[in-house]
Amino acid sequence: MRIMGLDFGSKTVGVSVTDPLGLTVQGVETITRKEENKLRRTCQRVEELIKEYGVTTIVLGYPKNMDDSIGERAKKTEEFKAMLERRTGLPVILQDERLTTIAADEILEESGVSKKERKKVIDKIAATIILQDFMSNRGEKEQ
Repeated sequence: MRIMGLDFGSKTVGVSVTDPLGLTVQGVETITRKEENKLRRTCQRVEELIKEYGVTTIVLGYPKNMDDSIGERAKKTEEFKAMLERRTGLPVILQDERLTTIAADEILEESGVSKKERKKVIDKIAATIILQDFMSNRGEKEQ
């Protein structure tokens, strides 16, 4: 049973997965697209990764505003969530993702990754943070 984490952006989707036991999280890839609303290939790639990794649940980063309100990006994320549920038949859980991209950028910068290289992997790292946050919060709730 693996869980997939997604960081849904306007032109990219960062992807991460747990190990089979659900103990660790690894970044997988960043899916890119040329236009924001062209999601067919993005969904197709997510479906391929679901099969490849045996994913049973998806955790989707939910970009609420800092004041906890729902903005345009969060509404697009809700639409993507509904699309994923229809296409995959899997449960999609929204996970608060405020500041994850900033955290991912800080991690990469501290690791000495150049700005150019950070752009290539930041969404994958953000997806990893989103999924790790979900796993950590789930563990706290089960205690």
